[in-house]
Amino acid sequence: MIRPMFGFRPKPKKFDLPFRYYDPEQEERENERRKRRIKFETHNRVRPKQNLRVLSLALLLALVVYIISL
Repeated sequence: MIRPMFGFRPKPKKFDLPFRYYDPEQEERENERRKRRIKFETHNRVRPKQNLRVLSLALLLALVVYIISL
């Protein structure tokens, strides 16, 4: 509390960032590793179409209404 009165200003914190250089050989090795990874085959399951489900429910509802109205 007293420091600001005497002209003290907080200084930004120092940050030492380690330098990183681009290494094309290492990049090539990583690309080869990615290519060698096991690839799993995915089988997309075919789901029944939503329209067919709605149509079947509508027919079932119509049948129930018809039976009740007799």
